[in-house]
Order: sequence, then C-alpha cells, then structure tokens
Amino acid sequence: MKETSTPRALLFDLDGTLVDTAPDLAEATNRLREHHGLARLPFETLRAKVSQGGSALVSLALSIDADHPDHLAARDYLLNRYAEIVADESQIFPGLAPFLERWEMAERGWGIVTNKPRRFAEPLIAALGLTPGVMICADDLPVRKPDPRPLLEAATVLGVIPGDCWYVGDHRRDMQAARAAGMPAIAVSYGYLDDADPVESWPADRWFDTPAELIAALWIPVDEAESVVNR
Repeated sequence: MKETSTPRALLFDLDGTLVDTAPDLAEATNRLREHHGLARLPFETLRAKVSQGGSALVSLALSIDADHPDHLAARDYLLNRYAEIVADESQIFPGLAPFLERWEMAERGWGIVTNKPRRFAEPLIAALGLTPGVMICADDLPVRKPDPRPLLEAATVLGVIPGDCWYVGDHRRDMQAARAAGMPAIAVSYGYLDDADPVESWPADRWFDTPAELIAALWIPVDEAESVVNR
C-alpha cells in the first residue's frame, strides 16, 4: 500500500469521479433506443454502465453484442447524439469546483486522465470552466488505462514524481493503472459502480464514499492558499 499523505498533485478520472456525466450519456443512449422504436430505460439502469463506454451502452440499449453487424452503426449514432448534448446536464460533483480553486491557489497541480475521447472531453471541461494543468484522453497515446503510461505522462507534465501524485477514480482499471504507475490509488464509491465488481475488492490504497470525504482529506486551509497568492 502506498503512502497517502497529502500529495503535491492530483490526477482525476473524468466520468463518475470529477464530473457527473451520466445524465447526458443516459440521454444519448435512450435516444438510440427511441431511434430503434424502443422504450426509454430507467436512468439508474444506465448510470451503472456509463463508465464502460459506448460499445457497452449499445449492447445494453439494443441487446446486441459487439460483433453484431449493426453494432458499429448503432455506436456511431449514440456517440453522435452524445456529442450534441455533451454538457447539457453534466455537472462537477458537489464541492470539487471550489476545492480545485483553492488547490490551484496553493500552487498545487492537478489534471485529468480519462479513457474518454478528446472530441467529448474538451468541450465538456470547457463548458464546465475546468482548467486542468494536463489532460490525457483516450486518443492521445497508443494505450489507455489500465496501462500506467497515461498517468505517468500526466505526472511528467505536472512536474511531479508519481509517488507524490494521487490518482482518483471510480473503476478497477483506475486503481490498476495507479498501482502500476507507482501512485497512490484512490477509489471513490460515489461514481458509476457495477454491482458485479465491488469497490472493496479493488486494489485501492484509500476509499471515499462522497466528494465531501475526499475533499476533507485534501483540504488546504484558506490562510495557506492566500499566503501563496499574497507573497
């Protein structure tokens, strides 16, 4: 288990960890259902699967496997609908926006490492006013999480060694990537969890059930942040 004292930098997974993107992903999936003449699925049914990607959502929506001849066209339809509404209902999880402002005031770096393609991630974070020091997306490198290389690249950009950087995520692959990168692996159970893969079984160093608990473990006193700005 890695030492988990307050880090010099933070890296976040995007969907289900930093931003609640499930409403827009669920809406795009239901628009695919409607396109095929099917009734909309309940939000909670979709929320549990959104972190598994577009192909998994197509399989859920239409009950077809990835090798089905209609799967690729259905995936393209879903992703095109998602691109139209990528930031309509998505929100930063409560408390994280003011926390990150204070984190930046104290001259501590943070970034995003996501398996989300850049065509969706960039307009999303722009709409939400997020200003990460680095963002590594699914199509920026030839590998994705759970490979550690995206995390290591992000740490290099932020100018920190891996052991001084927490990686925070809501999926087993996030913990696997962090461990392989030599970073403390921080699991959040408020994200998009699959009941078939309980968070307690992940190779995490710490677990947080709410954004407030995560913030409390990292909170920078006002006087510390202000002293950096005013010196």
